[in-house]
Amino acid sequence: MPKDYYKTLGVDKNATKDDIKKAFRKLAHEYHPDKGTGNEAKFKEVSEAYSVLSDDQKRSQYDTYGSAGPGPGGAYGGQYSQGFGDFGGFDFSQFNQGGNGQGFEFDLGDIFGDFFGGGSGGRRKVKKGKDIHIDMDLTFSESIFGVEKEIRLTKNSFCRDCEGTGAKRGSPTQTCSDCNGRGKIKETRRTILGAVVTEKVCPKCDGAGKTFSEKCPTCHGLGINKDQQAFKIKIPADINDGETMRMSGAGEAIAGGVAGDLYVQIHVRNDKLFSREGKNLVTELTIKLSDAMLGAEYNLKTLDGDMRVKIPEGIKFGEILRIKGKGIPRERDGRGDLLIKINIQMPNRLSRTARKAIEDLKKEGY
Repeated sequence: MPKDYYKTLGVDKNATKDDIKKAFRKLAHEYHPDKGTGNEAKFKEVSEAYSVLSDDQKRSQYDTYGSAGPGPGGAYGGQYSQGFGDFGGFDFSQFNQGGNGQGFEFDLGDIFGDFFGGGSGGRRKVKKGKDIHIDMDLTFSESIFGVEKEIRLTKNSFCRDCEGTGAKRGSPTQTCSDCNGRGKIKETRRTILGAVVTEKVCPKCDGAGKTFSEKCPTCHGLGINKDQQAFKIKIPADINDGETMRMSGAGEAIAGGVAGDLYVQIHVRNDKLFSREGKNLVTELTIKLSDAMLGAEYNLKTLDGDMRVKIPEGIKFGEILRIKGKGIPRERDGRGDLLIKINIQMPNRLSRTARKAIEDLKKEGY
């Protein structure tokens, strides 16, 4: 059965791109494996659904055929999508009989392309550069409200002068003579089944399908060079210690391919005044015994700045005061509260007057 990506994200088929993005962000945040509520399987499902529905071409193809492209489970998968045991209906005439009568010759890429929606005329596998993993420290406040950070990395990047082609700017290019512009060449190997034809990336053009007469003087024809780049990373609000962010295409570049990704693991420094409890912030406030009995106002430092807190008369040790809307901001369910745990400072010594007042209270049953 084809997957229902709309149902996976909880949106209808007329949903806008913004609707799809919001739904994905909400679910990805909920199911991220690094979170307490994480679910790796669900996270992969919503990521797959978003990758299709956020792309206009893939979404159109999915709406038409029930998949993001011809292949297993989609409109072109047919009877072959359930496995390779049933080859009924397959046209074996496409296997080219060997001219020497010793066997037959066939192209494995063409065969499996029929099953998986590719074939020798399909898209070739693109090389990908190495991923980069870095650590980033945040203050407690930055993790609560979000922040934009700039980092600098020295890494292999696509040459800016030739834009990764390796050719000198303005120099003519021509179709590769070895692969005729396909970027791939076929190799024939003799086996007990006959001649088996496979494909590999053309070594002359490195899969580009084109060659050039003059190399780029900056990268010497490699298409990449090592330099320092600056990246601005937008850290979302309400991010947890240990979570990882991915920046697509910000990793190491590779000749004839696409750049890898940049993974940023978040480390949140402990705060002396605050901790988190769900979507609420928790802090402590120490007050005098007399203020606990008679009530008072105290100045309290919060992540939003200083504020005055009214202490009610007769408050008890360990009691919690709640300040609405001063907790952790969350996109899906609003901002939490600030919880203030009350500590009462007991006097070390009592004056005669204070002792007499307490003794009088004791007589009254307090």
